[in-house]
Order: sequence, then C-alpha cells, then structure tokens
Amino acid sequence: MKRLALMLLAALPLCARAQENTFSVDADYLTRGEIRRGGISVEEDGDALNSRFILSRTRLGASYSRDWLTARLTAQHADTWGSAAGNGLSMNEAWVKAQLPVGFFAQIGRQRLSYDDQRIFGADDWSMTGYSHDGLKLGFERAGHKVHLFGAYNQDVNNIDEGGTRFSGGIQPYKSLASFWYHFDIPKTNIGASLLFVNMGLESMNVGEEDTYTTYFQQLAGSFLSWTPEHFGLEASYYHQWGKAFGGIPLNAWMASAKATATPSEHWSFRAGYDYLSGEEDFPIPGGGNIGLVRHEIVRGFNSLYGSNHKFYGAMDFFYVSTYVNGFTPGLQNLYAGVSWTPVQQLSADAAYHFFSTAAPVKDAKRALGHEVELALTWTIVPSVSLSAGYSFMQGTETMSVLKRSANNNRLHWGWLMLNVTPTFFKGKW
Repeated sequence: MKRLALMLLAALPLCARAQENTFSVDADYLTRGEIRRGGISVEEDGDALNSRFILSRTRLGASYSRDWLTARLTAQHADTWGSAAGNGLSMNEAWVKAQLPVGFFAQIGRQRLSYDDQRIFGADDWSMTGYSHDGLKLGFERAGHKVHLFGAYNQDVNNIDEGGTRFSGGIQPYKSLASFWYHFDIPKTNIGASLLFVNMGLESMNVGEEDTYTTYFQQLAGSFLSWTPEHFGLEASYYHQWGKAFGGIPLNAWMASAKATATPSEHWSFRAGYDYLSGEEDFPIPGGGNIGLVRHEIVRGFNSLYGSNHKFYGAMDFFYVSTYVNGFTPGLQNLYAGVSWTPVQQLSADAAYHFFSTAAPVKDAKRALGHEVELALTWTIVPSVSLSAGYSFMQGTETMSVLKRSANNNRLHWGWLMLNVTPTFFKGKW
C-alpha cells in the first residue's frame, strides 16, 4: 500500500501537466511602401515607367495546445492601399496537430510547408499572401531524425453538385501533391543532410469538339547538405525534375547551389554563393513586341515550385517571381556575395551583389543579364515592432532588355520602407 501511495504521488505532477491548456491570440501587421523606376514589361519602348504604391497584410491568429493536441487558426487580409480589388479575407492557416507516442505526429488542414533553406518549399513571408497548402502531414521526429509525409488532393467546389473531378486552380495550382522529406543531424559533426521527393499533378485542358481534361504528373527529387561549425558554414543542394509538364510536354530540368558563410564575430557575417537553374536551350525571342509561343519538344526550365524565391534570386524579384515574355525561361546563373553588420542588438545592415546570366544560350544575344546591388537596414524598435528600409539598383544588359520586352529594363531602381508589428494580445493557461 505504501508503494502504491508513492507511485500515485509521483504521478500527480504528470496528471497536472496533462490537464494544462494554453491559448493565445496574436497578430501580424505588415505594410510596405515601394517606389520603382523601370522594370515593367511594356509592348513598346518608351520613357522609364514609374510605380509608387503601398502594400499591406494583416493576420490575426489564435493558437491552442493541450498535451498531445495543438491547433492554429490564422485569418489573413492582403491588399494595396486604396484599392477595391484585392485578395480579400482568407485563411492562411487552419490546422490541427496530434502528437502521437514516441515521436510520431499527424497534422491536417491548411498549413505551411517549410523545409531546409526554403528553396523548394517555404513560407515566403516577403510576399503579402505567402504559401499554404491544404492537406495531411504525417511525421516522425526523434533522435536527430525527421520524416515528413504530406498529401493533398484539390477539387473545384462545383464538383460537389455537378460531379466530376475537374480542378481549375485555387490557393495552389496543383490538383494533387505528395511529398516525402527526410532530415538527419549527424551527431557531433554539425552536419545536416536532407532528402526531398515530390510528385505533383497538374490538370490540363485538351481542346476539341468536347473539351477533356488530363492530369499530368511531374516529379522532383534532390538533397540539401549543410555543415555549420562555430564560425563558418557550407551549404549545397541539388534537385532534378522529370515527368510531364503542363500540357503533357516531357520535363527534364535541374538546379544546383552552393553557399559559404563566415561569422568572425557577433557583429559581422559574410556570405558568397552560386546558383544554377537549367533553362530552355531554344528559348525564342519575340520580335516587334509580339509574343510567339513555341511548342517545345521537352521542357528544360527548372520550376522552383513553392520556394521563398525572394530570398535567393535577387531582391528585385525579376527571376522566378515575375516571368519572361512567354512563360518559358532560359534558366538562371546567380553569382552573389554579401555582408551583414549588427553594430547593436536592435540594428542590422546588409549589403549584397548579384551577377545574373542565363543558363541556356539565347539566340542572337549574350547570356549576361546584368548586375544588381542591394542595401537594407532593419531597426528592431521593440521585440514586436521592426522598421526596415532598402534600396536596389540593377544595371541590365541588352539581353535583359530583350527578354523583359522593354529597354527600360537596362537601368532599374527600387526602394522600399516596411513596418512589421507582431503583438501577442492574450496568452493564458489553465
């Protein structure tokens, strides 16, 4: 009896912890004013086009957790100041997660996918809407091992009453998505290694007397490696795509990247790297402002899927955020270097340089696209309030002008000022 009493007393703290509930309400308000000169695709050359606007995003979130159960809801509104047309109110997150024994878990609903350096799957919080996916994630995380399986199947709402399985696009363009991600941190080495596999189905319309729809599947597989000793680091990745692109055209594309970082002190950080993304070898250049579509026998342009592209391919977002004139791409080579300076904890400055060129040869033009210089400054006023500003300049080449359909793409300027406020309104336990 005495032993039983001792066992019950020992279990009381566990029982108390098992009954603990946590609930919080938070917000994320971001507003960014931008000034651009040039860089806008037009059909005829003319004076450099100027653009001035203010973007905003408001998110209101609620989180709940208890023992093995976690839930998250995040409502989001994104718009341009003064505009009646915008993205409106939507759900950025709406998921429930069950933590199962010995490291297993299941998470269902609208959720973010963010893996490794976010080159293929990322939250992309620079954009006003970001990425989220409706699906089911099953996973295991324990002893340095992480395994995630994700599946999604999207449909048009009209199919509920009208039947059929057609999907014309929603929060994401794919009809189905299946992914596998495995990561392992090797003990006592500061080395991390990841494997990623994706199978994505895109629906395409076949025009005829009676329009029909076919789902074409494309695959991606690759690896990400990192080594992060105390004062420097190395990263490398490789991804290959195959299968059928939109319209059933065979796909064979790839990308590779390498990056080195050095942090000699808490105030300074340096980085340099190189990205290569394959492109179309016979990329057609439209003449006289006309967009002529060319039927390619095989698609060789790499698709970065749902990565945080703003993080990698230049702050001005000319590549893999905005497209070239006809949807195909000659690929990209990105040679870059940068430095970050943090004089005090609340203030940081960053400078970066990029040299861009196409991966594939371009008919009657050189591969070089231009040079881009980026400057940014961030002031953390309080932990939940930050103010950032930046300026970027790109000296483009004639190739950049041709591929973007405007001579205004030779000398490009972009400046921005951004306020981000992330308060927690309420947090309680019972």
